[in-house]
Amino acid sequence: MKQGAPPLGFEQRASGALKNLPLRQALEVATERFIAQRASAFRDLPDAEALRKRARAIKEEVLTRLDDYLLRLADSVRQRGGVVHWAKDGSEAREIILDLARARGVKSVVKSKSMVTEEIELNEALEAAGIRPVETDLGEWIIQLAGEKPSHIIAPAIHKSRHEVAELFSRKVGRPLAPDIELLTATAREQLRQEFLQADMGISGVNFAVAETGTLVLVTNEGNGRMVTSVPPVHLAIMGIEKVIPTLEDLMVFLKILARSATGQKASSYVSLITGVRPDGESDRPRELHLVILDNGRSRYLSGPFREALYCIRCGACLNVCPVYRQVGGHAYGATYPGPIGIIVTSMLQGPGGSKELASASSLCGACQEACPLDIDIPHMLLELRREAVADRQASGGERAAFRLMAAILRHDGLYRLAGRVGRLLQRPFVRGKRIDRLPFPLSRWTAVRDFPPLSARTFRDRWRTLGRNGA
Repeated sequence: MKQGAPPLGFEQRASGALKNLPLRQALEVATERFIAQRASAFRDLPDAEALRKRARAIKEEVLTRLDDYLLRLADSVRQRGGVVHWAKDGSEAREIILDLARARGVKSVVKSKSMVTEEIELNEALEAAGIRPVETDLGEWIIQLAGEKPSHIIAPAIHKSRHEVAELFSRKVGRPLAPDIELLTATAREQLRQEFLQADMGISGVNFAVAETGTLVLVTNEGNGRMVTSVPPVHLAIMGIEKVIPTLEDLMVFLKILARSATGQKASSYVSLITGVRPDGESDRPRELHLVILDNGRSRYLSGPFREALYCIRCGACLNVCPVYRQVGGHAYGATYPGPIGIIVTSMLQGPGGSKELASASSLCGACQEACPLDIDIPHMLLELRREAVADRQASGGERAAFRLMAAILRHDGLYRLAGRVGRLLQRPFVRGKRIDRLPFPLSRWTAVRDFPPLSARTFRDRWRTLGRNGA
């Protein structure tokens, strides 16, 4: 991109992704696998729908009394030797973390996978402060080496082929590596092992935080999460305010549905429950534990039409089934959180207008809600974002005029019948067989990406009258 050029919009980014055949092949293979595995995993869960309802009820209970549960969590963490920090936005969260790091002379940080640290652009802040962050989740390490952002909530390097990964790793180690998955995984393990041992601080996200016990829960498929939270002398965890749950019993509900929804596993390889700092005589926990609890726009959604977005457990299931995401991938969204739920979360983080163009990046087919383990009504929220865009006059003048005309036609029977007759006449030069695949500007923007069936020669009313005369 030329210096000073305006950033590309979703339409331009999506157009580029649609032309990227290797990207689309990688997305198709990965999402098809996730969908099949998820379906298989839930078939073996006889009480799946009951668990779904129970998880949803737990989240609603938490949001109803969120202040109580957060204070209880903070008290529980402090009672077990941890320190709690409150951050209203990303800027405050970064300053808290940088102040802690500077005070302890931190030079290098190892990180477990965390979308919240991506959200607040923590790596960039650490690097600017002279602190070297190292991502230790395999997918996150791949995209860090590539200088990219995650393309998926749970599979950040879903868009990379093994050949691309082999090229990245070859540059890192200074020797050519074959695109063999076992070899590449072993190489990553070898490269990252020393980073764990040398790091001054470990930073992780939080999948769930149990108010009852102050337990921070990490759900991973790699052992890096345990290394990050136990080897460095300082462990800093950061979570959004919506990650708190009441009890360990409630945690069991979410553990049954998270892995199944995310990767199709009955259980993740590692579930780490971190409660407090290292007692005297033990060596497998850090000497310091800090928890940063982040708002960053979330509390704005505690009431209103977008409240359900705070139920999200970041499983990524809605991305895997979304026909838009599956074609263009996460980078086309231009936001930290891609996919259907990501559009809502982006609006939450960036405020009104933050997801104006993304609100239309959906077919509203409902597959996202069907796949969601908490039955979040994502299509309804996307429609609400579109309604807000119209109310705030974010849509173009031409678009608003077109929909006003359509509304007038639909309200008046005579206009509707006249529009049908005119439409049937005007479409004649463009009908090819049983479809219309080309229309003049400005409708050409529609037919560039989709075909339309032509208007029927006989209307429904005509057919109904004929049926009535024939006594049907």
